[in-house]
Amino acid sequence: MSFILNETLAKDAVELGNFNLCKLLWMNDKQYPWAILVPRVNDIQELYQLTVAQQINAMEESNFLLETMTKVFKADKMNVAALGNMVPQLHIHHIARYKNDPAWPSPVWGVKKPIHYGENEMIKEVSPLLAELKDNFGFKEV
Repeated sequence: MSFILNETLAKDAVELGNFNLCKLLWMNDKQYPWAILVPRVNDIQELYQLTVAQQINAMEESNFLLETMTKVFKADKMNVAALGNMVPQLHIHHIARYKNDPAWPSPVWGVKKPIHYGENEMIKEVSPLLAELKDNFGFKEV
């Protein structure tokens, strides 16, 4: 059975590529550098539902993404969350935060409406990140 991405995630974010385990999405909100990892395992909502090997893999991919985003986007702080209150499919948000961003110091959810990227803005934003991710933990762009 092939992996099925939740339709809300597919609508709100753009698929950038795949690590060994997780699909990498980019939230279509230019107020924050915001990546989402989604383990390509159907019908799971929580991290503990992954096998131990998958849990380790997800953590390694997440930590690598966090470190890379911190460097590329020069974040003051990285926020990581797997809420799932609105979208039950397991997905892990990785958000670069700045002391001068629109929501600081609060969480980003519900503070401001998303501001979508223009036609070429997202490519410009994510290109340095993709260059750093390439070939690490099996990452391949789509």
